[in-house]
Amino acid sequence: MRTLRLITRASALAAVVLLAGAQGARAQSADQTKTEAAAQAESSLYKRLSGYDALAAVSDEFLQRLGADKRLGRFVAGLSVDSQKKLRQRLVDFLCEKTGGPCVYTGRDMKTSHTGLRITEEDWKAGADALVATLDKFKVPQKERDEVVALVMSLKGDIVGR
Repeated sequence: MRTLRLITRASALAAVVLLAGAQGARAQSADQTKTEAAAQAESSLYKRLSGYDALAAVSDEFLQRLGADKRLGRFVAGLSVDSQKKLRQRLVDFLCEKTGGPCVYTGRDMKTSHTGLRITEEDWKAGADALVATLDKFKVPQKERDEVVALVMSLKGDIVGR
């Protein structure tokens, strides 16, 4: 009988240890899942910018600002409605792809696209200012804004002076 009680106590103790371990593992697993979900949400600039519709809205505003600027309007003035739509779609697709979204940019490379436009350093600065103003209008958080600006700045050598 004493042996049976020892076995029962040992079994109960083992069950408690196993249960506690399982609950700890579940809690750790839940914490790990939360951490992975948070990391996944952070993983894509596209997601942090709120996806396709947000990029499309930013692109529309940015192109409108370019057209309204006396220095930059020459780059979009005279485009047919069809050409304006193509330019807009290319910009959206480019941003979508480069920020980690599901889009595929099918346009030409930046050097080819900007050759012959004779974009100056002053044009580039005005365009950068228009981009920052656009991002500010949409209240893009600083971290994401910095990443978008860095992405665009990385293209400068392919755009200016062509």
